[in-house]
Amino acid sequence: MIDHTGIFASNFEISKTFYSGALSAIGYQLLAEFPASVTRHTDVAGFGEPPKPDFWVSKGTSNISPIHVAFRVNSRSLVDAFYKAAIAAGGRDNGAPGLRPHYHPNYYGAFVLDPDGHNIEAVCHEPA
Repeated sequence: MIDHTGIFASNFEISKTFYSGALSAIGYQLLAEFPASVTRHTDVAGFGEPPKPDFWVSKGTSNISPIHVAFRVNSRSLVDAFYKAAIAAGGRDNGAPGLRPHYHPNYYGAFVLDPDGHNIEAVCHEPA
């Protein structure tokens, strides 16, 4: 089981704003922020469902190869809400909400590119 993960963002404030908007649709909040003086490395922002952040955005050089992060949700309507919120927050379409039966019959996902080009997904594995 993964406890937490994260990415580096080339523009920390823009990415923090993007993730605050995009992830709010699936119940995530900005739960913690620590400056470089605390982390001894760089500024970080932690997102998650209260009480614990599990997705971290760090100020720095963006990952050289864009990465893919998928957030599992419990309903297709949350996938739709994520996509709409992510686009409104400045994300770029990388696959509108819909079934992806090549993965499995109930795979319903949506993909957006964040400000650094990372492929961010919300996915539901439940039947309609």
